[in-house]
Amino acid sequence: MKSIVLASGNPGKKVEIEQLLAPFGTRVVTQVELGITEADEPHDSFLENALAKARHACFATRLPALADDSGLCVAALGGAPGVHSARYAGEPRSDRRNNEKLLAELSAHDDRSAYYECVLVLMRGPGDAQPLVAQARWQGAIAGAPRGGGGFGYDPLFLPQGMARTAAELAPEEKNRISHRGQALAKLLALLKNP
Repeated sequence: MKSIVLASGNPGKKVEIEQLLAPFGTRVVTQVELGITEADEPHDSFLENALAKARHACFATRLPALADDSGLCVAALGGAPGVHSARYAGEPRSDRRNNEKLLAELSAHDDRSAYYECVLVLMRGPGDAQPLVAQARWQGAIAGAPRGGGGFGYDPLFLPQGMARTAAELAPEEKNRISHRGQALAKLLALLKNP
């Protein structure tokens, strides 16, 4: 695929996906750049939301569309913020406020275990009756305070399993290799090569 529409307006997601797809020469354009509004995400699962977003972008642009629905799931909070990760602290979306709320909610808990979940859906065209779906988890824990200036979302608080650095302290290439999104995209590319 020479070009795909990313069913998102999140600049951090665009940068990560562009870096991951760079070896394939695929141009990534966001739906926002094409004037397409964001799809509603009313569902309670990453899969359903990713499917809704991919369909919306694909039908609006008539181009292959890649949708990512991902979030942070914290054990002590019953899996929250989960599918509500981007808007955990309400509107307008704010990574800083989301991180502050997460730390406040976790202050009464000893269990800091968490994972990032990512579901990617690729619709190759509006008539694609069998979109490709790939899913991955990135295990870790929540740090006591934000650290690092890279990444986005909860990255300053997320300590990948077995590491002393937060996701925001990793070099982009390292994060892309081991992250939930990087793992899911590797699975998706394998599906494309061997349908």
